Amino acid sequence: MTDPFDINRRNWDERTAIHARDTTGDYMLDRFRAGEDALNEIEAAELGDIRGKRVLHLQCHIGRDTLCLVRRGATVTGLDFSPAALDVARRLSDETGLKADFVEGTVDQAPALTPGPFDLVFTTWGTICWLPDMKKWAETIASVLAPGGELYFADAHPTFTVMEEFDGRLVPTYDFQTPADRPLQFANETTYTGDPTIMSHRSTREWIHSLSAVLGGLIDAGLTITMFREHEVLPWRGLPSLVPASERLWRLADGVPRMPLSYSVRAKKGS
Repeated sequence: MTDPFDINRRNWDERTAIHARDTTGDYMLDRFRAGEDALNEIEAAELGDIRGKRVLHLQCHIGRDTLCLVRRGATVTGLDFSPAALDVARRLSDETGLKADFVEGTVDQAPALTPGPFDLVFTTWGTICWLPDMKKWAETIASVLAPGGELYFADAHPTFTVMEEFDGRLVPTYDFQTPADRPLQFANETTYTGDPTIMSHRSTREWIHSLSAVLGGLIDAGLTITMFREHEVLPWRGLPSLVPASERLWRLADGVPRMPLSYSVRAKKGS
């Protein structure tokens, strides 16, 4: 098996069962079922009022954030390539009474599977590293947005994703832009939630994308950048040396030179 999407799908199908159990509470599923908001502080502060909006959530995984958007009053469709994840998303929808449509497919299939038009495309945290081509990504988003519609996007910053940690030091290790036909190859025994379950399908294929690839892709697709922010926090412990910044955000330790760990973008389609 050599297709990156097939390799990654097997990995995500297996992660899904672990994330659905949520033994570490990383996904806050019990708290979410009880009515607590589960969006991270960054997007919760930046998203604004979405009541009545038609929203497409790309790479929605188990649908928790999709249903957070429903709870905020939006009509939401979640798209993901993992059938196992969508099974969990539909079950979570039934358990909470928060109704969303969940569609199986890859991001580049969105124009055919979820054509919209949508008032908002929402995609956050650990999404574009699974995609080889930001030009196609941006064109897909533009194609499903209604005139005047917006993208909200947040993810790890490429300044941070090129780093690995060696003996407590952050060392630039990867190129700032991964060629589409030469993805980075990783093999992690466990998922990122802290659950110690050893996975069978450990291999993944991933890409690092520069800011110019992301922002330039959106601009070339005809969208106008209306917000760009860099953040010194990340919603997961991306490297062992990160320390808690709040209950659900991580930062660099004191004394380490500052760098952005994540960034967020809003982009608008012309009317």
